This record gives sequence, C-alpha cells and structure tokens, in this order.
Amino acid sequence: MKKIISSLLSKQINSKEIKDNQIEKLIEIPPNIEMGDYAFPCFILSKQFKKSPAEIAKELQLILNNKLPKELSEVKAIGPYINFFVYKKVFAEDVIKRALNKTYGNGKSENRKSIMVEFSQPNTHKAFHVGHIRGTALGESLARIFESQGSKVIRANYSGDTGMHIAKWIWCYQKYHSEEKLSNDESWIASIYVDAVKRIAKNEKFQEEVNEINNKIEKKSDKKINELWKKTRMLSIDSWKKIYDDFGTKFDRHYFESEVEARAKELAKELVNKGIAVVDEGATIMNLKQYNLGVWVLLRNDGTVLYSAKDIALVERKLKDHKLDNYLVITADEQNLHFQQLFKTLELIGIEGKNKFLHASYAPVRLPQGKMSSRTGENILYSDFRKELVTYAKKEIKKRFPKINEKDLNERGLKISVAAMKYPMLCQSSNRVIIFDKEQAMKFEGDSGPYLQYSYARANSITRKIKTKKPYKIFEVNEQEFKLARKISEFPEIVSRAADSLSPNLIANYSYELAQTFNEFYHACPVIKSENESFRLKLVEAFKTTIKNSLYLLGIEAMEEM
Repeated sequence: MKKIISSLLSKQINSKEIKDNQIEKLIEIPPNIEMGDYAFPCFILSKQFKKSPAEIAKELQLILNNKLPKELSEVKAIGPYINFFVYKKVFAEDVIKRALNKTYGNGKSENRKSIMVEFSQPNTHKAFHVGHIRGTALGESLARIFESQGSKVIRANYSGDTGMHIAKWIWCYQKYHSEEKLSNDESWIASIYVDAVKRIAKNEKFQEEVNEINNKIEKKSDKKINELWKKTRMLSIDSWKKIYDDFGTKFDRHYFESEVEARAKELAKELVNKGIAVVDEGATIMNLKQYNLGVWVLLRNDGTVLYSAKDIALVERKLKDHKLDNYLVITADEQNLHFQQLFKTLELIGIEGKNKFLHASYAPVRLPQGKMSSRTGENILYSDFRKELVTYAKKEIKKRFPKINEKDLNERGLKISVAAMKYPMLCQSSNRVIIFDKEQAMKFEGDSGPYLQYSYARANSITRKIKTKKPYKIFEVNEQEFKLARKISEFPEIVSRAADSLSPNLIANYSYELAQTFNEFYHACPVIKSENESFRLKLVEAFKTTIKNSLYLLGIEAMEEM
C-alpha cells in the first residue's frame, strides 16, 4: 500500500530532489484509525513549494481526491499531514493474497549481492558462554535476512586457536591437571583456563613459564606440547558442534588463527620494510597516533605474533578465497577500536578491496549481578544454561500435555529454550547492554521468544480444527480484522529496513507487535462457525505465514504445538 501511495504522491510532487523511495520511507501509520490508515508529512515539501506544510496538504487533498486508485477511498488534510483512507475490503484481499505466499517478506537488495558474514568466533580452550550467544544469534539472523533479500551469503567463523590463552591452558593442564582425562566437555575445558588465570594472578613468576610455552607452540619446537595442543584444540571444536546444531547454524568456512599466523609474521616484516610499520623497543607496531587511533602492536618484542597482524593476514585470505561485494565482521563492541585500527592500516597498505570490509558490533550481555568473564569464571556456560532452560521448558510443556512422549518433550523443550535464548539477544538494538533475565526470557506470555512460538501454535490450533474449508468470501472488514491485515502488510518493508540497517531487532519488535495484534484479533473475532469464517481463516493463515517467516529470520523455529 505504501508503494501505491508513494507512486500517487510522486506524480504530483514531481521533484528531482525527493526520490520515490524517500517518499515511501516517510509514509507513516497515524496514531489512531480516525486519522486515516496512512499519512504523509508535508514538511519536506515546504522548500520546493515555498508554502507551509498545512497549505501543501490542503492543495494535495483537492488534487488527489480526483485521482484515487481503487485501493483508496479518500484523502484528507489534517494539519501538516495528508492522510489516506483505504478500502478495507480491497486492502485485506490484497494482503492475504500476498501473505499466503511462502516467500512472503522476501525482496531484492541492490546494496549487497554477495556477502561474507563472520560471526560467533569462540576461542578454543575457553568457555562458550551466554555472551557468545548474542554474537551467534545476531550473525545467523543477519545471514538469513540478507538471503531473504536475494544476497549470496557465505557464513564464516574465525577462532583463536593459538596465543597466550592457549599457552595458559596447556601450562595449567600439564602442571596441575595432567592426571585428568581429556574431554570435549565445555565446562571442563573452561575450568582449566579459569584455574590458570587465578593461579597466575597469585604468582607473577608463572607468567614466564607460560611465555616459554607460548613460544614453543608458535615455533612447534616441543613435540609433546604440540600434540597436546592438537588434541585439545579438536576437543574444543567438537564441543561447539552441539551448540551450532541447537542454533541451526552451519558455517561455510571456519578460519583459525593458526592458519594465518605464519603469513601474519611475514606481513609485519613487509610493513616495516615499506616504512608503514616500525620497530619500537623490539616490538613491531603501527603508529596510528596521528589518526587518533593510538599504537597498534603487530609483533611482541619476543617476535610472537598478535591477533592484530593475524587480522591483516585474514583479510588477505578472505579476499583470495571469495570474491564478494562485502565482508562483514560481527564482534563484541570491545573490539571497536581494534577494527578502526585495522581498517586504517588496510588503507595505509593500499590493500585492494579494503572498502568492502564492514564491522558491526554488539554490547555485552550481563548477569543481574554484573559482567561475565571467561577469565574469572563469572559467567553462564552455554551447556549449563541450556540444561537449565530445557528443564524449565519441559516442566511447562508437561503441565499442558501430561501424556506427551519423551521424544516430543525433548524436541519441544529444546526449541522453546533456543527461542528463549535468542530473542532477548535480538529484540534490542545491538549497541544496548543486555541484562539477561532467564525468568522473563522463558515466559510464555509477554515480550519473549516462547510467546511468539505460542502465538503461532495458537493460530495453528484454529486452522487444524477446520477440516472442510468453505469458499473464500469477504464481507465488510471490521477494525480488528483490518488492524491485523495492516500489521501483516508491514512485514516486507520491515525486513528490507533490517537488511539495510543491519538491525534484526526491527524484525524481533515487529514479530512481537504482530503476535499481540493477532491475539487481540483472536479474542475479539471468533473464527470457527462465524459468518466470516472463510475470510477470518484466510487471515489467520496469512498471519501464520508471516510470523513463521519472521521467526525464521530470527533463527527461531515455529512450533505446531506448545
């Protein structure tokens, strides 16, 4: 409908300064239905027509009422706004026809034809905790959103499998835990690293032993240490597979720091030879102070390489592996300065394709008691978190379906738990800190993932009860029916905006509003055996398609029953 209104306005405005898509973006939904179904603010036209917005609105009212398409019944000027009233029956029929298509919401973006989305980035030998869930949920959602807009997407992961944290883990295992059996249990792996950090904090001399191990790992000079690194590295990677299966995430390419380490050293030396980097007190650095970006260290004074140099090598590797329009990296916002330094360095190097690289960040996830940290162990491990949420979900399901079999119970429990994890991570702007409240996240009512699943299941229960479908008829459309149809109609635009702004929260918030609107309709408008049964049934089916597609874009699975 916005496209129709935009086209109608653009013919009358006829401005080279204001593009059609700009007009469409300015079209609003009035705060109450008496003011119309859509409205356009005329402020932007004052400069062109040299009149007040209210005068422009009155003139447009006179002109447009004589040129209305079949979808519109009337145009009214209300203050500085020109308001549009639609034929509700025609509008509802059009919405239902479009929304019953399984690909409803899909579009075509001219901005990104192909893109690599790098996200998640857990390090081996460390915990995969609740903080990682936000980055994983955000990356998978954006990948799905881009795909819905016609982009080719390469999902990539990049993990630290070398470096000081690995040395700490191996040092601690050899010194204090060597009698313990190696395991791919996430909590056991994390506990060794936490123990290492605590022991080193109490005795600074231990750091010298860790430095020695770090050198040996990098140079592969100690066979025993190298073998232990290989085994424990694979155990860490194995522990992630279960998590990504839960999240419905599969990566097309998984990069590791060990792959780019050698090239990173070469690049650091090349930059020194070219006069781009310098050696200062034995360390190789990028002096970026003149750009207000401080000093970026590439190599330590002992010659070991830092992830800064590895990231330059990673850019080089990505450009070689995949010829794409864009390469998006999603990280925690504590990496913001690092990526500013990286992009400036790429500019100084003159690396081809540097402008194709994008960075999006997200604020941390905190517990009610404060910040999480894999160093101190003050976090929620994914495995523990999953178990707690699944147990709670299964308890709630058993209340509703006491005779449910164990297989269905486990499957439903996991789907609800994943929704409870992901939705709070996606419903807020990525730059906002999240205080994760697991009780709120697991509620079957209110602003939560399970509530969205429940709304779909409720709609499904209606369509499931109607065995014989009557011929589709539409009479007069009441306010509640129209409100649901209008909310359904907004979906394609929301998805397009989410893709352009890298903001899955737009879809999450829309999904909640859509579910609320449906539930209001559900209570106000009986479907089965009503005079408008066939029309309302189609409206429910249109809702089901829309909420299912929106949940998919969030990485949440719709459920036929709760």
